[in-house]
Amino acid sequence: MTTIITEVSKYLMIILFACYTYDCFYALQKSRFAERQKAILRRQRMYLFLIHLDAYLVIFANTKELKMLVFYLMQVLLLGAIWVIYRYLYKKAARLVTNNLCMLLVISFIILTRLNPDKAIRQFSLALVAVLLTLVVPFFIRHIHFLHKLPYLYALIGIVLLLLVAVAGNTAYGAKLSFTFGSVRLQPSEFIKILFVFFVAAMFYHSIEFKQIVITSVLAALHVLILVLSKDLGSASIFFVTYLVMLYVATKDYRYLLLGALAGSGAAVIAYQLFSHVKVRVMAWKNPLAVIDNQGYQISQSLFAIGTGGWFGLGLYQGMPNKIPVADEDFVFAAICEELGGVFAVCLILVCASCYLMFLNIAMQMRDRFYKLLALGLGTVYGFQVFLTIGGVIKFIPSTGVTLPFVSYGGSSLLSTFIIFAVIQGLYIIREDELFDEKKKQEYQQKENRIEFTERTDSTAGTTKRKKKKTRFE
Repeated sequence: MTTIITEVSKYLMIILFACYTYDCFYALQKSRFAERQKAILRRQRMYLFLIHLDAYLVIFANTKELKMLVFYLMQVLLLGAIWVIYRYLYKKAARLVTNNLCMLLVISFIILTRLNPDKAIRQFSLALVAVLLTLVVPFFIRHIHFLHKLPYLYALIGIVLLLLVAVAGNTAYGAKLSFTFGSVRLQPSEFIKILFVFFVAAMFYHSIEFKQIVITSVLAALHVLILVLSKDLGSASIFFVTYLVMLYVATKDYRYLLLGALAGSGAAVIAYQLFSHVKVRVMAWKNPLAVIDNQGYQISQSLFAIGTGGWFGLGLYQGMPNKIPVADEDFVFAAICEELGGVFAVCLILVCASCYLMFLNIAMQMRDRFYKLLALGLGTVYGFQVFLTIGGVIKFIPSTGVTLPFVSYGGSSLLSTFIIFAVIQGLYIIREDELFDEKKKQEYQQKENRIEFTERTDSTAGTTKRKKKKTRFE
């Protein structure tokens, strides 16, 4: 009976997630009918809850543990709290961004519960803390107007923290990544990448003259260099690509883009020659089956899982995702492919893509250059990190060791992504304020024009009338 439930549920989840994904892109279209947009977003929430319920019924059927249903109800309360907060506290917030945030959290809870229930509970606790900590971020973004005045402060904090990690950080997978405080592990680079975007946006807000570009490039290169010395090449590539995109958009000069691409290619070759763990990852990427017993074991298991799952997956608890090393972090996408299916995984990619498109849409519509570059930079950080994670899992690029935002297990990654989405919500609210002010201004101008036209018409009519009266008495 459990097998039948699992088999039916996997197809139901795929259908529901496909419908949700379709509505993601349908909701991106500017509709003249607000009620239609609201109906789409309500429908998305219904799909989300059905997927969530379906998955946890399967989990309960396979584990027979009552605590899984209790855990499910706690998650429902958390998701409901997120929607209530953004509906009543931030009435102008982007509902699609909130829906996608909750959808990605649901997928994380489902797959982590399948892989490691203890980590799933910790992930839930971290998500609860992240919601509370980022609750005020949109308010600050909307009401604090001096953020563009602190570029060197952002750079100083980022460089100092990266140096501390490079000198005294804990080493994991060949790179210095984090600090440990008791049972808590903190990865500063996850938060510094946000400060880095603020730094670059503030610098280019003030000027895009050549001198300013040189200063900004030197400080940005210092961030990247420290990360390279820490052997955190995944984060280094995110910083580098984000800066390159922001520089190109700010200056509209393709030569910077070309020069940056050449510099990046040269740096990659040098890193390959200097760092042994980079050679290992490239070797595993080129032919993982040739070194399956050593360097290629992780990527080989990932490819086996993806191939075994096929388009529709094996169903929850029907595969062997725990055979994949670090399946709950760097390679969580492979575990999703194996048990939930390739169609489900493609929909996940498209949901992440819809988030990125939403960020770009906000960036294009912002009037202030600082806010425009801020939205662009944060969108690039998010989008490129998704690309690095999934690209490494499917052997499109060498593995870089970065996590899939919101989905992978990890407190620093989860909190930093919450901050990114909260900042984006603040920028969206600012954009809505601008549109509201512009609409009010247009209505006021139209009203003034009508009054002026009426007065002019009345004045002309009165003059004509007086002339007629004068003629009659003459």
